[in-house]
Amino acid sequence: MFNLSLYQKLAISLVIIFCFICALVYSWSKQLELNSKHHGEQNLHLALAEHLVQDNPLIKEGVYDYKALENLFHTLMLLGPAFEFYFVDENGKILTYSAEPGKVKRTHINLAPLKTLINNPDAAPIYGDNPRDQTQQKIFSVAPVFNNDTLQGYLYVIIGGEAYDTSLNNIKSNDRLWLAALWLTSALAFLLIAMLILLRFFTNPIQRLAQDVSNIEAANYSLTDTKLSNFSTQKSNEVHSLGRSIQAMVTRINEQFKALEQSDKQRKELLTHLSHDLRTPLASLQGFLEVLNQSGSQLSANEQQEYLHVSLNNCAQLKQLIEQIFELAHLENGEISIHKETFNLGELIYDCIAKFSLAADSKGIKLSVEPAICDFPVVADIAKLERVLSNLIDNAIRHTANGGNIAVHVKHIDNAQLFVQVSDTGVGIKHDELDAIFNPHYQASNSNNEGRQQGGLGLAICKGLLALMDSEINVQSELGKGTMFSFNLPQKIKV
Repeated sequence: MFNLSLYQKLAISLVIIFCFICALVYSWSKQLELNSKHHGEQNLHLALAEHLVQDNPLIKEGVYDYKALENLFHTLMLLGPAFEFYFVDENGKILTYSAEPGKVKRTHINLAPLKTLINNPDAAPIYGDNPRDQTQQKIFSVAPVFNNDTLQGYLYVIIGGEAYDTSLNNIKSNDRLWLAALWLTSALAFLLIAMLILLRFFTNPIQRLAQDVSNIEAANYSLTDTKLSNFSTQKSNEVHSLGRSIQAMVTRINEQFKALEQSDKQRKELLTHLSHDLRTPLASLQGFLEVLNQSGSQLSANEQQEYLHVSLNNCAQLKQLIEQIFELAHLENGEISIHKETFNLGELIYDCIAKFSLAADSKGIKLSVEPAICDFPVVADIAKLERVLSNLIDNAIRHTANGGNIAVHVKHIDNAQLFVQVSDTGVGIKHDELDAIFNPHYQASNSNNEGRQQGGLGLAICKGLLALMDSEINVQSELGKGTMFSFNLPQKIKV
């Protein structure tokens, strides 16, 4: 099967159907024209044979002299060259006629059409045998010939005989008729070409759309180096709507591909970082345990206690990191549920401050709550909110120098919202890194881990937990002056 385009298939189909319809219409019109012509001519000359029988004594009183009748037929044919005259007996045998020798090919004709026309003249056109051709039939006029009351035969008059056909064919070969036929053919050809052009116009958007899809497939579904056709939004036909929909779908798929590639890249980076973060405390833990195992009796009690303390710290760091990894995985998979309840926000804040008071005192950092009396009922998940506040305060302590300040501010936004801020006077974050610090495992270039291995997952977990509580975390920071994280919470309205 030929590999044809849609337009080519439609064009070939249109040409075939057009030619078939033209041939059918031409054949039907010619047949209708011929039938109408024969009907009119036969009705016009229906009584011709009868008048000849009634007006000619040679025929009216019975035919005896066939030679004289032949001469009469010859004379009549000279007067009316469009007619041919035959006399046949009651059995259909041709008895006499006027024609050159060899012109008449039949000796008998079928009488059934003659009798039908005599009995039912309204049935015209009726066709009878043409004596000058073995297969052809012609319209005719007929009248019975009686001798007294005895049927002697029939006067059979062919309407439009051989001479008439020859003259008509000569007329048809006239230049004017050929010119008219040429004009008609040209008009039909112009109509066909116009239809093909219109078909091309209507199918061109489909062809462009198919080419776009082929180009996208060849480019491995990447739109980076692929230029798509422009389907105007001003046109509301189905093809343009389909083109715009497919382009929107492909653009969306391309965006998803890019997002998947970016996600895969981040996943690989996360795995690399996590492998490093896990390997470091594990290696340290293994090293100290091997020392204790191999030379435990040679170590003093203080040294053994120190090695055990370091090993326990490494275990705690591993546990914290693994818990953060699982927590982040559950967040991304939507496996963490929220249990909202009404509680006093101030009590939760002071509990978190108390938990980190020793770490803050060791660095001379002042922890404060503003306002000091923080009696605000809120609707949230108390465990998840405690996790957020703890992460933010822990980060603030690690990145604030000795003698710095950390404050938790609670402000009203409106009657139904509270605004919580955790600010410090620490090292700050570079402006171009603010959007990246919430990404998993990202750590600012000036972060301070204070000798502890951190996974960089705390802020990503905070953002995910707050999103589950319909809140959003924001950050403001100035390098060398400090950082402030803020988020909103729905407030329980007092009745």
